[in-house]
Amino acid sequence: MKDLQFPVGHIHRHLKSRTTSHRRAGTTAAVYSTAILEYLTAEGLELAGNASKDLKIKYEELDSLVKGTIAGGGGVIPHIHKSLTGKKGHQKTV
Repeated sequence: MKDLQFPVGHIHRHLKSRTTSHRRAGTTAAVYSTAILEYLTAEGLELAGNASKDLKIKYEELDSLVKGTIAGGGGVIPHIHKSLTGKKGHQKTV
């Protein structure tokens, strides 16, 4: 997983919000925490991919395993820029 990246700033804000008033969360802690999360996630995904290849699991079987699950924050908010839509009755030509 060469393109797997976690946001250090977001994790730093989360660490700061979870500390008590007498403690502080430095930037180094956020960088190390992010690196650990990236490594563990990449290893888990690699092991899952290898296991699915070794066991020759079909997509239908995987679909049945995750049926009914909801991924929070997934998807894209639909938005069409104004410049892409023509005025009513006028079509833009490319």
